[in-house]
Amino acid sequence: MRDSDFEACHLTVRLGAIAENFRTYQRLAGPAAVAGMIKADAYGMGADFVGPALAAAGCDTFFVARLEEAIALRRVLQDRGTRIFLLDGAPPDAVPALIAHHLTPVLNSLAEIAAWNAAAATARRSLDAAIHIDTGMNRLGLPGEELSTLAGEWKTRLKNINLVLLMSHLASGDEPNSKMNDQQLSRFRTALAMLPPAPASLAASGGSFLGKPYWFDLVRPGIGLFGGAPQEGGKSMKTVAVLTGRVLQLRRIDSGQSVGYAATFRAKRPTMIATVAPGYAAGIPRTLSNKGVAFAAGKRVPFVGRVSMDMIGMDFSDVTAKVGDTVELLGDHVTLEEVAALAGTNAYEILTGLKLPRHYTDAAS
Repeated sequence: MRDSDFEACHLTVRLGAIAENFRTYQRLAGPAAVAGMIKADAYGMGADFVGPALAAAGCDTFFVARLEEAIALRRVLQDRGTRIFLLDGAPPDAVPALIAHHLTPVLNSLAEIAAWNAAAATARRSLDAAIHIDTGMNRLGLPGEELSTLAGEWKTRLKNINLVLLMSHLASGDEPNSKMNDQQLSRFRTALAMLPPAPASLAASGGSFLGKPYWFDLVRPGIGLFGGAPQEGGKSMKTVAVLTGRVLQLRRIDSGQSVGYAATFRAKRPTMIATVAPGYAAGIPRTLSNKGVAFAAGKRVPFVGRVSMDMIGMDFSDVTAKVGDTVELLGDHVTLEEVAALAGTNAYEILTGLKLPRHYTDAAS
C-alpha cells in the first residue's frame, strides 16, 4: 500500500485538465498566443508539475509574481527558449539574478526602466523587458505622467532595452458588462500609439472572453487554466482540483442536540452526523460553517456546525455510508465557484489556500 492510501484527505490535481483548458484558450483567442499565468505556485496546484505540463501542451510563455518563483520555474523547465516574465519587475537587487537565469522583467516604473537600461549598458548588450502600463487598476505599472515622460524620451530611456511586450491589466475583465473594460481598452490603445511598436497584451482569464479587440498578441489566462469560471455567471473550465475527505465517524443524534463548537447547529429531527476530514488547517474556509456542502454516496450533504481545525460535521441522514467512505468537498459535483460563493470569497483564494499534499494525474476528468 502507498502512504497516500492512509490519508484522511486527498487533493488530486488533473494536469490533463489544465492542458485542455490551455487549449481552450488557444482555440478561443487564436491567432493570439497564450501564456500560462502560474504565480502563487500555479494557483496552489504546484508549479513544478504544472509548468512542465503546460510546456508539453505547447505553452512557451509564463508569468510569475516573485523572483524565487521565476528562478525555480527556470530550473524545472530548463529550456532557455521558454520566456518567463516576472511581474514584480526589476528592483536593483534582483538584476543580477534576472540576467543569470534568463528572466524577463515586467518593468513597472521609470526607475525600473532606468535601472534595467543601465544594467544592459554595463553588460554591453541589449536586455529583453516588458513594460506594464497602468490603465486604471492603480496597482503596478507606469501611471499616466510616467507614460508621458517615457513617450517623449523612449529612444534614450529604452536605448539598451529590447522591448518584447507592452501590457496592461483589466480591473473588471470578469464582468463582461463593466464600462471599465472599454475605458481601459481605449487607454491601452492610446498608450500603444505613444510608444515604439511591440507585441501587446491586455486580457487575462476573463478578458479573453470579451472578444477579439481585447486579445492583441498575447492573452494571459490564470484562474481559467485551473478550473475557475473566467467571467461572473459564466461556465467554468474543466475541473482541475478534486478534494476528498474520509468519514471518520458516524453517529445518530436526537432532536435538539448540538454539533460542533459553540453549538451553532441544533438538530430539528433525529440526525445522522458524519465527522469528515479535513478542516480549516487544510484550507477549508471556516466561513463555510453551517453553509458548505459536500457530495457523498451520490447525494449532496450539508455542513452542520462550525468547521473545525481538522474536521467538519455533515448531515448524512439521507445517505447510506460507513466509516472510511470518501466525501467530495471540491471537484466535479461541488464546484470551485460554488465553494467560493458559499464561503464569501473567490475561486483564487480557495485554490491558493489549500494546504494538502498534491497527487497528480494526467486525466482531464
